[in-house]
Amino acid sequence: MPFNLDSIRAAHERIRAHIHRTPVMTSSRLNDASGASLFFKCENFQEVGAFKARGATNAVFALDDGAARRGVATHSSGNHGAAVARAAQLRGVPAHIVMPSNSAKVKIRAVESFGAQVVFCEPTEEAREMKCADVIEKTGATLIHSFENEDVIAGQGTAAVELLEDVADLDLLMCPIGGGGLLSGTAMAAKSMQPRIKVIAVEPANADDAAQSFRAGRRLVTEKKFTIADGLRTNIGEPNFVIIQRYVDDIVTVSEEAIVSAMRTIWETMKIVIEPSAAVPYAAIMEGKVDVRGKRVGVILTGGNVDLEALPWNCSRDR
Repeated sequence: MPFNLDSIRAAHERIRAHIHRTPVMTSSRLNDASGASLFFKCENFQEVGAFKARGATNAVFALDDGAARRGVATHSSGNHGAAVARAAQLRGVPAHIVMPSNSAKVKIRAVESFGAQVVFCEPTEEAREMKCADVIEKTGATLIHSFENEDVIAGQGTAAVELLEDVADLDLLMCPIGGGGLLSGTAMAAKSMQPRIKVIAVEPANADDAAQSFRAGRRLVTEKKFTIADGLRTNIGEPNFVIIQRYVDDIVTVSEEAIVSAMRTIWETMKIVIEPSAAVPYAAIMEGKVDVRGKRVGVILTGGNVDLEALPWNCSRDR
């Protein structure tokens, strides 16, 4: 079957019983500040605390029974690993999650809580890929890549389907870009359902390979600097970039300061917890990188998994 909106709708049917249909929230204060009508799709309330539950669940449940029995494997330092582990537990199959040795303990515990086997490796992309390939060779497990996988992309696209079903006549749809799984599915779903909608992705200026690639018309691999939005440090995937070139209207970048400010503003104004990566689209609105005035704008808040011991602002005061 060709990969299209039908693939995303099939994914939605497959995973519907295993995920939340997350709410769409609004804020009159943020509308007034931006001059737009903003509609936030709150994937911070999703299973495992992030949109990753959608793609991982679709990919695991799309496997035939023979492949599923041999288990699944992936490499991840965070949300995708937990999402694959959860999906495997739901299907009753083994999961092997390769994690860097310096992964946050809270993320390791999250993966282990779903019964997955955690395999540690050195904290480099090459080490992760080599260790995962070794695990697959030994176990026969199927790789569930976090973004270079059509079933994962289709699952991620279901968030946009829900948003566009719940909110009519959006002018813009915005989401972050890392490896491109969410953006690929979002853009394909949005343009197929509402051809005149504009899809705009946002990434940190310190991790701007997607924006550079988009401008150059070819996929570029760059060295990433530090960014607080660590979920977006990944270089864009090859199949993802092909979809993005076809369906995405623009990719803009934002500063670290704007990401922190946007995150804090949403916490304080909407009273919800979002992680730095989820704040990136609103940061672009705050910095004026996207003209939203007078428009109806959908924003996917991708997740809410935050280490509360390491918030980027000072929560303590001398008493």
